[in-house]
Amino acid sequence: MSEILIRNGFVYDPINGINGEVLDIAVKGGKIVDPSQIDLSKALVIDAKGKVVMPGGIDIHSHIAGPKVNIGRLMRPEDHYLTNKPHKLPYRRAETGLTVPNVFRIGYDYARMGYTLVVEPATPPIKTRHTHEELDDIPIIDKAAYVLVDSNWLALDLIVEGSRELLAAYLAWLLYATKTYALKLVDPGSDVTWVLTGRGIDVDEQIPAYNITPRDIVREIGNASQLLNLPHKMHIHCNRLGYPGNYLTTLKTMDITKDISRISETPALHVTHVQFTGYKGESWATLESGGEDIAKAMRANPYVTLDLGQVILGRPATTMTADAPFEYVLYHLTRWKWANADTEVETAAGIVPYKYKKRSFVNTIQWAIGLEVALLTRDPWRVIPTTDHPNAGPFRDYPIMFSWLISKKAREDLIKEANQRALRKTTLPSIDVEFSLHDIAVMTRAAPAKLLGLERFKGHLGVGADADIAIYDLNPREVDLSREYEKFVKAFKRAWLVIKSGEIVVREGEVVKTTYGSTYYIEPEIPSDLKRDLDSFLKKKFKEYYSIALDSIFIREYELRRAVKIPITTRIKG
Repeated sequence: MSEILIRNGFVYDPINGINGEVLDIAVKGGKIVDPSQIDLSKALVIDAKGKVVMPGGIDIHSHIAGPKVNIGRLMRPEDHYLTNKPHKLPYRRAETGLTVPNVFRIGYDYARMGYTLVVEPATPPIKTRHTHEELDDIPIIDKAAYVLVDSNWLALDLIVEGSRELLAAYLAWLLYATKTYALKLVDPGSDVTWVLTGRGIDVDEQIPAYNITPRDIVREIGNASQLLNLPHKMHIHCNRLGYPGNYLTTLKTMDITKDISRISETPALHVTHVQFTGYKGESWATLESGGEDIAKAMRANPYVTLDLGQVILGRPATTMTADAPFEYVLYHLTRWKWANADTEVETAAGIVPYKYKKRSFVNTIQWAIGLEVALLTRDPWRVIPTTDHPNAGPFRDYPIMFSWLISKKAREDLIKEANQRALRKTTLPSIDVEFSLHDIAVMTRAAPAKLLGLERFKGHLGVGADADIAIYDLNPREVDLSREYEKFVKAFKRAWLVIKSGEIVVREGEVVKTTYGSTYYIEPEIPSDLKRDLDSFLKKKFKEYYSIALDSIFIREYELRRAVKIPITTRIKG
């Protein structure tokens, strides 16, 4: 790895309190170092005068790997028509796909935008080996994954029994066994209900065959995540996603934080793709935005964070989620393609292609909700812009989404093309808030790093951080972002230069080197006496519930390309 000195750029590094100052950034041995440590006679000097310098971007929620993604590719051959880019060795591999790109395009497109760490947000334990095999093949970016636990029969049994310590130990084992990073809950309790009744379930409804509700699941897994001292506590896809009136379910879910025994003051619950769970109204015909209500709840509850799931109007999408009841309903609305899967005793999932139309009443309200939540909450440290790729739009459209946050004119230009009757059911046209470049750096770099507990070496440009750097050809002193948002979009779609772990991988928007990043996972400690009880529990339940042997679910570190283990000191009592 060579020494690099980046000079004269406008640096945005919120974790270190830097807001557009002209500074030099030095790189040595794949890390950020003090410029005094650079040997100028050997270093590559990059003149970033008139350009924006930020840490590499971090996406905490994007469906990029696993069996559902593979099925999405297979069921959408039209998604690959005229999108193919052949090999250009030795720089890059062949690319294909739009809403569900192949593994190479995923890594390259993220890198071109200046992103260097992406998290796959939903993997069933029994299928996570497949997820890691795809993550291994994605070039350039670092990766991690969240393991699904919302309808896991073993977890539900322990919740019913009230075995809080053993539940925490089981979840710790599951995270380590699958080499994943956080706990994911999708429509808690829905899989059991779906299998037995063919419908979904709300947060306070009884789960068939269990004497508990989804609220109980969220509370108890929340308490377990506190005992485990997880860096990212719970990643929650709320019940009743995609149904009119579901904003009330989201508010109730957020309110569960008051019933969780918090050990730290860090966020206890992360609500994901909130646009899909922000609907007011009793039917699609009476749909309204609940964005203002959710933003108000966010301002009142400091223990909740969220990401948007922002709809990109005029773009195709491929919806894929472990929320089988929702996908069943969506299929009957679209009547085109549908794939469904039930994963043993863990989860159910569905995949349905979709397109968000500018003139659609429903789609216009969906587009407004995410923006309302972000702009009215006004807290870039707790609101992360995502498209829930590929559910609300492809991740490659992130710069367009950012333009709606930094420019009212950008919003107004699209409002002219959107459904006017729908806009009257929202507050978006009246909102004047515009975020800054510093806010964008917070939302896409600093805040995600903190939410993942990786801020020691990710999401900033301080000494000791990983040398993941994005430089954009945009002069903030010459460009009025509010009025000239197209220049922002152009610059952030194709970074001028991207450095990953100290190596230049993108130059002037083109991939110039294929490297492979790390995969992060956590290892929470389990007291030895509790581990004995856990071993007995696992042997019994796997024979009772699973079609595979207990050892088959365990993934070894050598199966991950460049694995990075994060040891966790827990508060579980033996």
